[in-house]
Amino acid sequence: MRILHTSDWHLGKLDGMSRLEEQELFVNDFIKILDKENINMVIVAGDIYDTSNPSAEAEKLFYKSLKGMTNNGKRIVVLVSGNHDNPDRMAAANPLAFEQGVILVPYPKTTVQTGICGSHKIVGSGEGFFEVEINGERAVIVAVPYPSEKRLNEIIFTETCDDENCNSEISMQKNYSTRLGELFSMLEENFREDTINVVVSHIYVSGSEESDSERKIQLGGSMSVNICDLPKKAQYVALGHLHRPQEVKNAMVKTLYSGSPLQYSKSEIGYSKSGYVVELSPKKEPVINRVLYNNFKPIEIWKASSINDAIELCERNKERNVWAYLEINTESYINYEDIKRIKSIKKDILEIRPIITNEVVEKEMYSSLRQKSISEMFKLFYKKNREVEPTNELMELFMSIVEGGDVTDETHTT
Repeated sequence: MRILHTSDWHLGKLDGMSRLEEQELFVNDFIKILDKENINMVIVAGDIYDTSNPSAEAEKLFYKSLKGMTNNGKRIVVLVSGNHDNPDRMAAANPLAFEQGVILVPYPKTTVQTGICGSHKIVGSGEGFFEVEINGERAVIVAVPYPSEKRLNEIIFTETCDDENCNSEISMQKNYSTRLGELFSMLEENFREDTINVVVSHIYVSGSEESDSERKIQLGGSMSVNICDLPKKAQYVALGHLHRPQEVKNAMVKTLYSGSPLQYSKSEIGYSKSGYVVELSPKKEPVINRVLYNNFKPIEIWKASSINDAIELCERNKERNVWAYLEINTESYINYEDIKRIKSIKKDILEIRPIITNEVVEKEMYSSLRQKSISEMFKLFYKKNREVEPTNELMELFMSIVEGGDVTDETHTT
């Protein structure tokens, strides 16, 4: 059986600008890869969307991708929810998707329905696992979507600590990781020697390499999973959440993050994006090959020695199809008019970062920020990113959230 492992598509992602155009190009390429590689099953290890309330355009692209991936039901697609996804939204689409060969797993305790799924068959299932027959081969898939405490629907953090010197963070992390280890161990009892045995999940494994674009799911390490608590009986463990493709070192079985298909931050510039083609047979080690994705709109970091240099740099590169992070050496503030002019020349600038070379100005700027209230700082941030003032309604909403968190609109002193 040939499986393609992917994850973290983040459809609808906005970095101040829509990434849907690139994402649609990726989807079209991805479907061609599936046909070329003769893939029997696609595993999407979470974060298909960038938000729990995706736009209509993002949802339209998602359903278009499913139609192409299944190849009219000839190919099985397994998708688990990630920390960005809305499991209820995913569950609502399940009945129709199942008919087309798509298995959506929104919750860790989901029981997949049995019966005809596309051109294939789900021959058995239970909470957290199912067995699928594809072209005479059988695979047992253990599927654990993003396992937050809420989604597990049980108390993970049960330990209490009365000792004043007790490190509660370590206690929570041990409890979470141990509980996940117990869950994996229990679900792996469904594996057999005559089946292909795979685990798919959306988790953070301790020590793995992160980038700047993931939304943190571990709280100071309290929701990370130790290597010793990962699955031990699977032939392959397909993980999602981290955007850098990587193998989890020292795991007992092959455990890999596929990474995101596109560059979603400047920290992701230095490596290629990819997925993994995994060839599996019962009782045999997996044969894993990395398949590289096209980079339709690269991210670059531009460095300018002055405002005028930055303007000239944008003029020279305005026709190039790239995203840019612009760093400008300056002895003074970058005023709003300069920012507006720069962005009018090159619209695909994701960030303009002043590098203050005058220590006096830098100290004055820092001191100025320290004296501003939370609402004033929010107004500055909003105007910088949207180039308009926030409305009164938006300010009221922002402050109601702040005050609801027991923070008043007082001078910012941290």
